Amino acid sequence: MKSLFSTLAIASTLLITQSCISQVKSDKIIDNNLNNISDANHHNNHNINDSHTTSENEHHHGGHNRENSHDGHSQLEPANANAKLTLPSKITAKTAVPLVIEIKDKNGQHIANFDRFQQELMHLIVVSDDLQSFQHIHPAYKGKGRFEVQNNFPYPGNYTLFSDYKVAGKAEQVSVLKAQVPGQSPAKAKIDLSTTKIINNTQITLTSSQSTIKVGQEVHLIFNLKDAVSKNSITDLKPYLGEKGHLVIIKQSSPLTKADYIHAHAMKNTPDHEIHFITSFPKPGKYKMWGQFNRNGKIITSDFWVNVQ
Repeated sequence: MKSLFSTLAIASTLLITQSCISQVKSDKIIDNNLNNISDANHHNNHNINDSHTTSENEHHHGGHNRENSHDGHSQLEPANANAKLTLPSKITAKTAVPLVIEIKDKNGQHIANFDRFQQELMHLIVVSDDLQSFQHIHPAYKGKGRFEVQNNFPYPGNYTLFSDYKVAGKAEQVSVLKAQVPGQSPAKAKIDLSTTKIINNTQITLTSSQSTIKVGQEVHLIFNLKDAVSKNSITDLKPYLGEKGHLVIIKQSSPLTKADYIHAHAMKNTPDHEIHFITSFPKPGKYKMWGQFNRNGKIITSDFWVNVQ
């Protein structure tokens, strides 16, 4: 990826906005074998109504780049909330199943109040562990710390759910949950390092402020959007969840943990057809990123791989 100094002349004067995806953060991990996988303390729950449940404590604000903290949330007191994911005991690929996430305090009491940000109370990022599948969904709040959503896992395999939320008045929290869909997983896809793709009649080109992205160095990532037919720069970009765009980045790793997760938000006052992000990568390796944009009411999700040295 080549440096775009002319493009970055604007970006370098802008303030960084933070990576906070959702309103609800949970620290739970689940799979069909009732194995807890996480980088925090675990608390096993009993199976209830033929469902699998697991929970986990998380005591720090994981997954976000602190230097990109948004609205000063990183300065707030941590919520130290516990989250529990409940799944049906039987899950079939390509079939909608109910997901229930419950948020409790350290004393086991349900937390009732959450702060809304990016227009939602919870942002739930669901990825297959091979990073071939990506979903960004918003569970509905049912009260008393309970969030519910129907989700369709596209194929068999292991999935990681990054739940991002904010207990009222507290710092944001990211929780990692696990799900396992039985069956034969698809063949591992090759990593495509191309920097231009066409999605929904939109040509998206990814460029970077560094020809080689290095660990710990701040980097500008720029998505340039053109009409795929006319090749003209687009003029119909609309806000998505209150911002010009969102960027989720996950490091290729096994198992996936909070440390592998980055969420960045678009900078303001950039050209209409460009979406700028600033972030840094904590470890060397291959990362997959999903940029999400709203082109005249249609959400475009464009994925790219990058290699970090």
